[in-house]
Amino acid sequence: MVREEGGRLLALLADRLGSLEVAEDSLQEACARATRAWRSGEVPRDPAAWVYVVARNVGVDRSRREAAAHRRLSTSSRVLDTAVERPGEDGEEPASASALLVAEYAEVGDEQLRLLLLCCHPALSRDAQVALTLRLAGGLTTEEIAAAYLQPEATVAQRIVRAKRKIRAAGIPLVIPEDLGERAEVLVTVLGLIFNEGYLAHSASAAGLTRAELADQAIRLTATAADALPDEPELAGLLALELFHRSREAARVDAEGRLVRLADQDRSLWDTVQVARGFTVLAQALARRRLGPWQVQALIAAEHTRERPDWSRIVRYHDLLATFSPGPVARLGRAVAVAEVDGPEAGLREVDAIDSLDRFHLWHAARADLLERLGRGGEAVGEWERAAALAANPAEAAYARGRAEHQEGA
Repeated sequence: MVREEGGRLLALLADRLGSLEVAEDSLQEACARATRAWRSGEVPRDPAAWVYVVARNVGVDRSRREAAAHRRLSTSSRVLDTAVERPGEDGEEPASASALLVAEYAEVGDEQLRLLLLCCHPALSRDAQVALTLRLAGGLTTEEIAAAYLQPEATVAQRIVRAKRKIRAAGIPLVIPEDLGERAEVLVTVLGLIFNEGYLAHSASAAGLTRAELADQAIRLTATAADALPDEPELAGLLALELFHRSREAARVDAEGRLVRLADQDRSLWDTVQVARGFTVLAQALARRRLGPWQVQALIAAEHTRERPDWSRIVRYHDLLATFSPGPVARLGRAVAVAEVDGPEAGLREVDAIDSLDRFHLWHAARADLLERLGRGGEAVGEWERAAALAANPAEAAYARGRAEHQEGA
C-alpha cells in the first residue's frame, strides 16, 4: 500500500499540513501505527484512508504542540478540523475516512506535481534529486534506494538529510514554479536516470541485467508527471520510451539469464499491451508539435518494435537526435544504424571516426560485431575482450566474453 499510495499521501499531507518535514514524519508514524494495529490480520476496508487520517491527526497534534510552545494560535487553516473522527485503538477504519480521502484525492494532481518538482529543484545536486524523488514521491525506503544503486545506506541517508536541510534552510516552497518548462526539463532528466538504472543496472555487483522494481517505479512516476503536465511533451516522450523498452523485458535474457540482443529476441514474449500504450502516449506527445530528444528516442524505440525496422528511417531519426543531443554516444547509435543500411564496412568507418569512446564498452562491442561481419574475427576477439572488461553490468560482460570465446574457437 505504501509503495503505491505513499507519494500521493505525502503530497496531500504536505499541502494540508504546510510542511514537508511534518508530513513525512506524520506519514511514517501512521505507517508504524498501522503495522501495530493490523498485526492481527484485521486490515481496514481502505488502508490508505486509514493511514491518511491517522497521519493528518498526528500532524495536527504536532502543529498544536508547537503552536502552544510558541504561544501562538493554530498555524494554518488547512490543518485537519477537530471534528474529524480518529481511528480507534483497535485499528478500525473511521466511517468518514474513505469519503475524506476520495474527496481530497480529486485534487491530488497538483499536490503530487508540487512534490515531484520540489524533489527536482535545481538547487539540489543530481544525486540528491534522484534520491529525494525515489524516497518522497516514489515511496522507496532509504534501504531500498541504497540497494537499487548499490551504495551504502548511510551515504544515501545522508544525501537525503542534506537535501531536506537545504530545502528547509533556503525556504524552498512546495509550489508549482513559474519557470515550469525549465523545472520539467530537470524532472524528465531525473526520471530518465531512474529508469535507465532500472532497465540496465550499471554495476558489476548487480544481480542481473535489470532492477525491475526500479524501472516500474520510474514508469509510474513518469506517468504521474506526464498526466499532470500535458503541455510538456518530453515527459510523454520519456514515458513512451520507457514503455517500449520495458515491453521487451521477458525476452532480454534466456532461461540461463544470458543476454539476448534485440535482433535475436523472441518477439512473441514482448508485452504487446505496453507496446500499444507506448504508441498511444507517443502520438499524444507528437501532437503537441514541440519535438525534443526524448520524443526522438521514443521514435527510434518505436521503429524497433516493428517486425522489420526501417533502418533508413532510424538513421534519419539519429540525425534528428544529434541536433538536440550532439555527442559521441549519439554518433555511435547512428553508426550502428548506418551499418544496417550501407553495410558493415560503412558502419565501421563511422565507428572508427568516433575518437572519444575508448572506455565505453558499447563502442568496443559495436566495433567487434562489425569486424565479425567483415570476416575479421581475430581482430574482433580483442574488441570483445575489451568490451567485457569495461562493461559494468555482469550480463553484458558475460555476453561479450561469450562472443570472444566463440570467435577464438571458430
